[in-house]
Amino acid sequence: MTTQVAELAVEQQGERAVHARAARSPISAIAGYLQGVLGQRLTAVIAGLRDAKAVGKWAAGEREPHPAAAQRLRNAYQVVELLMQAEEADTVRAWFRGMNPYLGDEAPALAIAEHPTSVLRAARAFLAGE
Repeated sequence: MTTQVAELAVEQQGERAVHARAARSPISAIAGYLQGVLGQRLTAVIAGLRDAKAVGKWAAGEREPHPAAAQRLRNAYQVVELLMQAEEADTVRAWFRGMNPYLGDEAPALAIAEHPTSVLRAARAFLAGE
């Protein structure tokens, strides 16, 4: 039982570190990371944009996203980082695009705008094999 407690403590430390990076990192770095892992188009969907090229401009530091889009990117970064600790980028992309039973069969890429906490819980459930 102590091994399980120790594993949980390490897992929680990792999530806290990811949360801190999501809050502290420049939005250009977050946009660049998401663009690299998820692709420009999926990152734009998460941010609520139609123009995927804006993501590249954010990543290059040429423009700043609106505050709501920036928050979506930070929330997505936290979930992506959590998933990337155990999964490959292809799996993470598929997870963000696919219908998710924990989100009322909505894709996490769409749900993160209105329900970021639910998306984070769904990611934890996915990693737990549920």
